[in-house]
Amino acid sequence: MPHLTMDYSSNLGTLDVPHILGALNSAIAASGQVADPLDLKGRANRHEVYQIGTPDVDPAAHGFVHVSLALLAGRAPDAKKAISARLMSVLQEQAYPAALRVQFSVEIRDMERETYSKAVSYTHLTLPTSDLV
Repeated sequence: MPHLTMDYSSNLGTLDVPHILGALNSAIAASGQVADPLDLKGRANRHEVYQIGTPDVDPAAHGFVHVSLALLAGRAPDAKKAISARLMSVLQEQAYPAALRVQFSVEIRDMERETYSKAVSYTHLTLPTSDLV
């Protein structure tokens, strides 16, 4: 928790996705709504097949970026609105092809605390021999 997913159209040129994911995670961390930045998990999905508008609309002239953030339930609506505004700012600050009309959207979703599960595995870590005493 939290889980951030960024979906975007494939016609956005050389979008620096790792940079954008880092900036989005940093914006969430700066909100004060996440105790540990290592809890943030971001991912991106590039969509080769998409339709904006009706079939008569030229898809090459239109693009989109949609961010969905899933947070554990319990935050005040104002806190979620502030996070949404931070994420929207990050999206709009990026460089996009000038000829495109790009649509931006941000969605904040609550995850039920009662049904959300999480585990962290440290079995892949190798401790120095001196720490095994």
